[in-house]
Amino acid sequence: MEAYLLLSLFGMFIGVFGTLIGAGGGFILAPVLLLLYPHERPEIITSISLAVTFANALSGSTAYAFSKRINYRYGLIFSAVSIPGAVIGAMSTSYLPRRLFDIIFAGLLILASIFIFFNGSSESAVHEERDIHLSTKLLVEGLLISVLVGFISSFLGIGGGIIHVPALTGILGFPVHIATATSHFILAIVTFIGMMVHILSGTFDHGIHRAMSIASGVLIGAQFGAILSSRVKGTIIIRALAAALFMVGVRLIIQAL
Repeated sequence: MEAYLLLSLFGMFIGVFGTLIGAGGGFILAPVLLLLYPHERPEIITSISLAVTFANALSGSTAYAFSKRINYRYGLIFSAVSIPGAVIGAMSTSYLPRRLFDIIFAGLLILASIFIFFNGSSESAVHEERDIHLSTKLLVEGLLISVLVGFISSFLGIGGGIIHVPALTGILGFPVHIATATSHFILAIVTFIGMMVHILSGTFDHGIHRAMSIASGVLIGAQFGAILSSRVKGTIIIRALAAALFMVGVRLIIQAL
């Protein structure tokens, strides 16, 4: 009982920070689960993380919807092309040995942190959602990024927000607060698909109780994160994301080696 309570409290932190930066919290949750359960199969870890990230994204998206900060047009377009990758990613995790999975995960986290720190911290000149009109070139780039996000989100169980947020801001020109809300909306759809793959395969049966404990805290924390996101400077949000990714990645490599 005490262990589940601690998981719930940890879920509250995941909900606040994950919603604040629009990344769903999976990038923190998945590596922490890898540290807590060093002998668990990767697909079980990712199934738990995807379920919790879905709960966070759904709760956060609800709050963002009321504040009218989600760009539904591009959110639906990018979600649609992410779905095939999400299905393939969820089905591929079970084919990797645990140590190799950890090393790949850690390496991608560190690379993502470096990219985000140097390329994702600038504010866009676009200030309102109705002004966002992507050129054909940028739209194609967004679609290609979304395909990659769909695969990585389910393969690693991190949701994909760590790629989508900096891509939306640094490459596609979204204001950071619109990007975090839209990313959360996309996460809710993509992680649901990945979660359903694990449910249908029976993998999620092994982690359902842990996922429910963490999700109970996430649902509360996500509401606070959505409120805080409009009061924190965009550059601070992005830099905090980069620092967190780097530290978690280094810690995971130490464990794997």
